[in-house]
Amino acid sequence: SMASPTLLMRVVASAYSVAEKAATIVRNVMATGDLGIVEKSGANDLQTKADRLVQMSICASLARKFPKVTIIGEEELPPDEVNEELIEDGHCEEILKKTCPAQYTGIKEEELVIWVDPLDGTKEYTEGLLDHVTVLIGIAYGGKAIAGVINQPYYNYEAGADAVLGRTIWGVLGIGAFGFQLTEAPAGKHIIITTRSHSSTLVNDCISALNPDSVIRVGGAGNKIIQLIEGKASAYIFASPGCKKWDTCAPEAILHAVGGKITDIHGNSFQYNKEVKHMNSAGVLATLRNYDYYASRIPNTVKQSLVP
Repeated sequence: SMASPTLLMRVVASAYSVAEKAATIVRNVMATGDLGIVEKSGANDLQTKADRLVQMSICASLARKFPKVTIIGEEELPPDEVNEELIEDGHCEEILKKTCPAQYTGIKEEELVIWVDPLDGTKEYTEGLLDHVTVLIGIAYGGKAIAGVINQPYYNYEAGADAVLGRTIWGVLGIGAFGFQLTEAPAGKHIIITTRSHSSTLVNDCISALNPDSVIRVGGAGNKIIQLIEGKASAYIFASPGCKKWDTCAPEAILHAVGGKITDIHGNSFQYNKEVKHMNSAGVLATLRNYDYYASRIPNTVKQSLVP
């Protein structure tokens, strides 16, 4: 008889359905036309009704099924009773059929930390740049990102009325990543993807030093990692603090599952245990391939400006 699915695969399978529910909420809020925008620390740090409802949905749905897992979400929300309409109880059967990697079969609930960004690219969402937006659910064990789900609620939104809207990408270290077509960036081209709304002299100096063929400026860490794994960009570089653990956990797991690499600007890997500080204060460097090429070209002046 088949062994019953391990905790990890059950969490990932549930996170998949929870992310699809989140996407529906994101699209519904946009369709009402009332985004309920609140400024957090300033005009580039926004929260909408979608951020709030999606976080409640994700955290409550996963906490109900996996009560001992630590769940850390971006938004500071009062511990309200969550409306039953926001609860997602389903799971993806396809994921449960995959074999859990041996090193993760014995994981207990209390050893997992789930990092949630309910709406990555909020500013872009408010400006109608809908393809930048993602929902991120990252799963960490032993301080390491080991599995992740990225939903793009508006994937295909410019493809016409008949197109299927949205998609969910998922991955587990040791299994791989699914829901997209893995593609490498054009050989010999240095296409750098970076921030759209959080630029600075340091960010731009770092990019110039790498002498890129082109620079793509878009919102959302999830979106940027998708561009790497789909071959639209060769390196994601952000020489600035500002990115947080919930921005990088899910994308990191998916990138690592297909052989890519993400670190801070100094080459340190990110830690995701529940006690860790939330800010990735030494920036981000990520590639699908050729990590060393980019890492070796980051100027020391930039490194000295960013303290891990």
